[in-house]
Amino acid sequence: MRCALYVLGLSVLAVPARGQDIGLPLGATPAAAQVADLDGNALDLARWVGKGPVVVEFWATWCPVCEALFPKLEAAHRRYGDRVTFLVVAVGVNQSPRSIRRHLERHPMPFATVLWDGGGDAVRAFDAFTTSYVVVLDATGKVAYTGAGEDQDITAALAALLPAR
Repeated sequence: MRCALYVLGLSVLAVPARGQDIGLPLGATPAAAQVADLDGNALDLARWVGKGPVVVEFWATWCPVCEALFPKLEAAHRRYGDRVTFLVVAVGVNQSPRSIRRHLERHPMPFATVLWDGGGDAVRAFDAFTTSYVVVLDATGKVAYTGAGEDQDITAALAALLPAR
């Protein structure tokens, strides 16, 4: 199995690049989590969870794997954006809302709502141990897919979850 190495804080993790074998178990419901928008307004992730399928990516401006995954998220949005909510949770490691806004001016993500997890609440609730970690929640808020790395097929994960049109 191909692995990617990530350094977060003082820990080094070997992360499988395939889906559904890391992080939260399939069928689990993530714990409640508080995040903020980039203006500092507090938000509860429950605002989106359980109201339809949701793709959540844990992301950072400095993450080259997140950058490599971007086209796959964009493709999944093109196909399923009318039926799925896309959230990007910016982790509170070596970045700030200000640096994120600057990054988004140069590299926009118009298909996703970008949130700030400065306190790590969402990281803990979703068992997000690395950036590029993606969790797909079904319409009831249960985990239908997890994965990390640039080789994830988010479109296929959503195709398995949603009925064909």
